[in-house]
Amino acid sequence: MGQNQPAQLKQYNSEFIARYYRYRPWLAWGRLITIITSFAGFILSLKWDEWQNQVEQNKGKRATQLRKLLTRLGPTFIKVGQALSTRPDLIRKDFLEELIKLQDQLPPFDNELARHIIETELERSVEEIFTELSPTPVAAASLGQVYRGRLITGEEVAVKVQRPHLRPVIAKDLYLMRWAATWLSPWLPLNLGHDLTLIVDEFGTKLFEEVDYMNEGRNAEKFATNFRDNPQVKVPSIYWRYSSTRVLTLEWINGFKLTDIENIRKAGLDPESIIQIGVTSGLQQLLEFGFFHADPHPGNLFAIGEGSMAYIDFGMMDQLEEVTKETLVDALVHLVNKDYADLAEDFVKLGFLAPQTNIAPIVPALEAVLGNAIGKNVGDFNFKTITDEFSELMYEYPFRVPAKFALIIRSLVTQEGIALSLNSNFKIVEVGYPYIARRLLTGESPALRRRLLNVLFKDGKFQWQRLENLISIARTDQQFDVVPTARMGLQYLLSEEGKFLRRQLVLALTEDDRLHTDEVQRLWELVKDDLPPNRLLNVAVGLLTEFSKESVAAILPQATSFVPFTQNQSASQN
Repeated sequence: MGQNQPAQLKQYNSEFIARYYRYRPWLAWGRLITIITSFAGFILSLKWDEWQNQVEQNKGKRATQLRKLLTRLGPTFIKVGQALSTRPDLIRKDFLEELIKLQDQLPPFDNELARHIIETELERSVEEIFTELSPTPVAAASLGQVYRGRLITGEEVAVKVQRPHLRPVIAKDLYLMRWAATWLSPWLPLNLGHDLTLIVDEFGTKLFEEVDYMNEGRNAEKFATNFRDNPQVKVPSIYWRYSSTRVLTLEWINGFKLTDIENIRKAGLDPESIIQIGVTSGLQQLLEFGFFHADPHPGNLFAIGEGSMAYIDFGMMDQLEEVTKETLVDALVHLVNKDYADLAEDFVKLGFLAPQTNIAPIVPALEAVLGNAIGKNVGDFNFKTITDEFSELMYEYPFRVPAKFALIIRSLVTQEGIALSLNSNFKIVEVGYPYIARRLLTGESPALRRRLLNVLFKDGKFQWQRLENLISIARTDQQFDVVPTARMGLQYLLSEEGKFLRRQLVLALTEDDRLHTDEVQRLWELVKDDLPPNRLLNVAVGLLTEFSKESVAAILPQATSFVPFTQNQSASQN
């Protein structure tokens, strides 16, 4: 390798870092002593509580002590604390609640040093780049601080400047963590699903990505591309000419943090619509794009003019594979249908349970935890509640939280907390499920159409009520239009792929020896206002031009089965 010290590393490399400090152990001794004495004091406090029979009495005090200890140890350990706050399989519930509060805040570093970093990185003086630059940072976090400025070309910008010597500090901490992991791993009864050193390596990889501001800029542009057709989601533009690995210049966002309810209302913005944008865009990230913002804390989300929402800070992002996205939709469908055996299988596919796990005893436990999830007020049942409940299950059943899902859980819990701060009566189901219903009803892929069939059929029977519910719920989503959905449904019915559904619909309409006209009438009443005659005519003409006579004739043998049935029914009535 060309690098001769950790400060020059562009990506995390555990072998190089280990080799560097193995031959220079004295460089790590001081830091090691600081870490050991800090944790030794904390452990002694826990033991003292045991000796004095004050464990229960001092639980909250010790949890706060741990949070402050991690903050004092600096950027790497703050990030460790944030990561642990999403791991109910590793951390006690009382500690978990305190670590969730862990703020990514540190005192700012010297402003003259920040200006020097800007000039060194961008190879020109501050005066050559900016007509204005705030004398002090407007925000300071664990990895850097932000200044407000104006470019010589007139654009108002935010300038992120990384803390000095950050890479060597992080590299040294990761080296010591990995060294400790090799010794501690055999002694700790942790349900990780991996060797502890691999967990440290994954954490190190993500942390090095986060301190590369060029990577953050690329993430922002990818995120903006995904939402390019959604005017309600704003992403700041990146000024590449004035950016480097340690300095990032981006468009300044004028808005209010989502927790600033008073000013949001004063600006004439509707908190309810902001919540809707946040939840829907969060689901889009997970279920459509697979590329999601893993750190949506209140400081990274803003309500802006015309009722839109802005995301900032794209250092911590992750990507979901297609099969994972599909399995997540499956899990949501199975949760809605209360199919807990299938849901347990989804947990196996997603990595929460090992492939050889006997799921039979787990199914009743899942039902107990998730049984009343759908339709309950999020104040009573929410993602945090699920996390807490699962923290109990983790010790009874072989659940583990894959690292990728730790980020997802953190993202969901944080967004939910923000929504609750805007509206204490917020119901996640009322906002999230319309999006899922719309996605299923407008399923543009075979995989989504299969999932729709899983919702509409149970034990081989067509569930009329579920279809009514789906349409009712989807219609509360402003983006849902029943006409394209009806068109797609008819196209699917007339296709080769829809052969099974044609047969099942005929059976459903004639089920229990009666014609289900009441159900059809209820569905028509539900959608008739959205289906004016002229639009229906256009759909019909379009379909006729698209399909051959053979395609239409394919359903006639089944359709004619109604005729004798109807005649017999009429005869019996006479």
